[in-house]
Order: sequence, then C-alpha cells, then structure tokens
Amino acid sequence: MESEELTTVRARPEPIKAVPVRHPGRWVTVAVLAVLAAMFVHVLVTNKAFNWSFMVDKMFRPPIIEGLLRGTVLMTVVAMLIGVTLGVLVAIMRLSDNPILRGVGWLYTWFFRAVPRLVLLAVFGNIGILWSRIEFGVPFDTQLGQLFGIDNLQLRLFGFSSRDILTGFMAGLLGLALSEAAYMAEIVRAGIQSVDGGQTEAAQALGMSRGQLLRRVVLPQAMRVIIPPTGNETIAMLKDTSLLLYVPVSVELFFQLDAVGKRTFQIFPMYVAACLWYLFLTSILLVGQYFLERHFGRGYGPAGRARLRLRGMTAEQGGGGAQ
Repeated sequence: MESEELTTVRARPEPIKAVPVRHPGRWVTVAVLAVLAAMFVHVLVTNKAFNWSFMVDKMFRPPIIEGLLRGTVLMTVVAMLIGVTLGVLVAIMRLSDNPILRGVGWLYTWFFRAVPRLVLLAVFGNIGILWSRIEFGVPFDTQLGQLFGIDNLQLRLFGFSSRDILTGFMAGLLGLALSEAAYMAEIVRAGIQSVDGGQTEAAQALGMSRGQLLRRVVLPQAMRVIIPPTGNETIAMLKDTSLLLYVPVSVELFFQLDAVGKRTFQIFPMYVAACLWYLFLTSILLVGQYFLERHFGRGYGPAGRARLRLRGMTAEQGGGGAQ
C-alpha cells in the first residue's frame, strides 16, 4: 500500500500542451508587404519610363564621374573639415567666461541655423554684387584720409577681383561650410557639457591649462557624444551638395545628371540615377559611421550608444544638432 502511494506521489505530471499564440495580423501585414514589393518590382521591370539601358549608359560617363568626385565628394569633405574646425571654435566661444565671446558665438549659431542652406547658397552665389574687388590693407583708409584732409588715401596691399575668387565652387563651399559650423558648434558644445564637471576640476587641480584640459581630458571623453550626430551631419552634407545646382556649380553630380536629362529629354532616368548614386555614397558613410561609433562607444553599452544615435537623428534631415 505504501509503495503504491509513493509511486503516485513521485509520478511526473503530464507535459503541458502549450498552444502558441496566433498572430494573424502579422501574416496579413507580411502578405500586404509582399504584394507591394511585387508591384514595385513589376514597375521597375516593365515601366519603360525608367529606360534602364539609357540610364546605365549615361550615369558612368566621364563628366558624371568628375562631378561625383570633384563636386559631391570633394565638397562634402572640405565643407565638413571647415565646418568641424570652425564649429569647435564657436563651441569654445559659447562656453567661454567672456560675455562678448559668448554673445558672438550665440549670434553666429542663431543666424546660420535660422537661414535655410538654399537661401545661403543663393546669397553667396550673388555676393559679388556687394564688392567688385576684395582688397587687403588698412581698414577705412579712405575715410581716415578725408578726416585728415588727404584725398583718395589708399593703404591697400593687394586685392583680387570678386569674380576670380567667388567662383561657383567657392560660393557653394562658403555657404555649406559656414552653415555646418553652426550645427557642429551645438554638437560639440553638447559633447563638452556631457563630461562630468569633476573631470575638469581634477585637471585644473593638476595644473593643466585650458587648452590642455580640452585636448587631453574633455574632448577625448566627449567624442562618444560628438561622433554619432557628426556622422549624421556628414550624410546630410553629402545630400545637401545637390543644392549647389542653384548656385550654380557646374562640376557637381546632380548638376551634370540634370544637364544630361534636359539635353536628351530623359529627365526621369537621370533623377533615378542621382538617387542610386546618393544611395551608394550614403551607404559607404553609414558603414564608416558604424565603425566609428563602435570604436568611441567602447565601454558605454549598447543602450547608451542607441541613445547617442537618437540624439543626432534629426541632423540627417537637413541639419539639426544638439540643442
């Protein structure tokens, strides 16, 4: 009798027959997406407006490749270098104890963040209207001469014709770089302010100067905050080089593709070619941004890296760094 009771107690319960939760909505969504994807592929293959053979033939021609390298890529690199360098200076000005430097830094970021880049490019493209020549020397020399009774006093060392200096490329570079510097200033300022104040106090206690403090303590730690939105700004800059069409800058990818489309009355295939080129270039930048984020985000955790990426997502929509 006791053995029967022990057998009953020790017997394992029957396995639970779990019924998986059904998700009919997911399968409906998958079916809808599959139909939409099939429709999209069908349009790509059957619609003659794409004119794939014509597009592939034209998008690799030497003028297009020259516009890609000398216009889009070169402009992106140089504008970002100037923008980052000037942005660091403006950020330091905004964090300065001097109220005049803080005010000038604030005015700079206020102006260049308020004016759209297309408007800036139009202004710089026509800035030669203000000055026919750009000269260097003693400022207000003519007015000083009149003050002391000297007519036509000219204390100018050298000068250039504005048409020789303010070419389409240079005007576009100034517009993009000065605008980018305002956004980078806010990104760098946010990165510097993210460093714990105790780090600054400890460095000052060790006798470090302000320059040494920034180079050796603050900026290395701020890089993990600065890199993600800077990558998004670089992608935004790459896309904004297409605005150089309105300066105009003839040696630029979108300008060349647009010119081929208008000349051959095949506008849409050339616009599709522009999309493909920008997709290709942006994909390369995204890969580089991924490895940079992983390098500077070591020891920060995936959740922290995700938060940093979210901080800079708005920048990819045309510029909008940290506030």
